[in-house]
Amino acid sequence: MTYQSKLNILETEIAIKYIKDQFEKEFSDALGLTRVSAPLMVLPETGLNDQLNGIERPVQFDILDLGKQVEIVQSLAKWKRMALQKYGFHPNTGLYTDMNAIRRDEKLDALHSIYVDQWDWEKIISEDERNLTYLFETVKSIYQVILSLNQKVTMTYPFLKTTLPNQIFLISTNELARLYPKFSRKEREHAITREKRAVFLYQIGWPLEDGLPHDGRAADYDDWNLNGDILLWYDTLSCALEISSMGIRVNDSVLYQQLQEKNELDKLNHPYVQAILQKQLPLTIGGGIGQSRLCMYFLKKAHIGEVQSSIWSEEMIQSLKQKNIHLL
Repeated sequence: MTYQSKLNILETEIAIKYIKDQFEKEFSDALGLTRVSAPLMVLPETGLNDQLNGIERPVQFDILDLGKQVEIVQSLAKWKRMALQKYGFHPNTGLYTDMNAIRRDEKLDALHSIYVDQWDWEKIISEDERNLTYLFETVKSIYQVILSLNQKVTMTYPFLKTTLPNQIFLISTNELARLYPKFSRKEREHAITREKRAVFLYQIGWPLEDGLPHDGRAADYDDWNLNGDILLWYDTLSCALEISSMGIRVNDSVLYQQLQEKNELDKLNHPYVQAILQKQLPLTIGGGIGQSRLCMYFLKKAHIGEVQSSIWSEEMIQSLKQKNIHLL
C-alpha cells in the first residue's frame, strides 16, 4: 500500500507545535516540574556528558578564547541531577528542559536521526522512594499524560485517531526473556508491544539468564534495577516505538557496583561520580521523552525526518520521495 501523509508539510509544522505545547504543559503539571535552560555543550573532564552505551563518540570542538575542548551533549542525564542541587530544588519537585543533542554515530533510519530532541526531566526523591512501586507510579502518571494528549489530538484531528489501552503493561526484561526465549531482544520488544500496545519494560542493564543484558545502559546514572523504557505499538511502521527511557538514579553503592560490572572504575575520579559517592547530590528519578518520536507517533508519520529537520544522504532523500515520504 502506498504511504500518504495525512497532513501536508505546513499542516505538519502546525500540528507539531500543537502536540509539543499540549504535552509539555500537562506533563510538567503532572510531575510538578519547572522548566529551566539547558547547556548545548559541556567540558569532557567534568564527566557530565552522557556516554550512552559507552561506544558513541561525542562531537568535540575547541573554544579559541578558552583554549579548551568541549563536547556537544548526547543527553543531559547527569547535568540535570547537579542542576537540581545548584538551583535549590526541594524534595518532590524537579525540572524539565528542551534538550537538543547530536549523536554522530547513530545509524540513520526511519526512527533514528543524528539530531535528538527530547524533554529531559529530573525530580528529587527520598531514600524510601527508591523502589519499583514509586517507579511504576511515575510511569503511570506519564502514561496518563500520553492518554490525555491522544484525546486532544483526536478532537483536533479526528482523522488521526489512535487507539491506546487505558493502562500501560509492566514487564521486566527477565520476565520478557522467559516469555520469548527464542526471540532476539528487539523481537521480544516487538512481540509484547504488539500484544499490549503500551508497555513499560523495566530493569535494563544487568545480564539476563543468558549472561547478556537486554540492552546497554550507562553505568553512572540509571539504577539498572529501577529503570526502563516506555514502548508504544506503532501501526504505521508495525514496530515497537520507544517514547521514553527513564529510571531512578544511582546512589553511591549502586554506582560503584555498576561501574565495576562495566569495567569503568576509571570514572571514579570524575567530579560527577565523586559527588554521588560522597552523597553530595540529591537522590532523583528522571528520564527523557522524545519530542520527535511523540509527534511522529500521533501524526502517523513513516519517517522521523517528517517531523524534524536533520541531515540525510541524498540517496535516502530520493528513495523516500519515491515512496511519497517528504522530509523537512
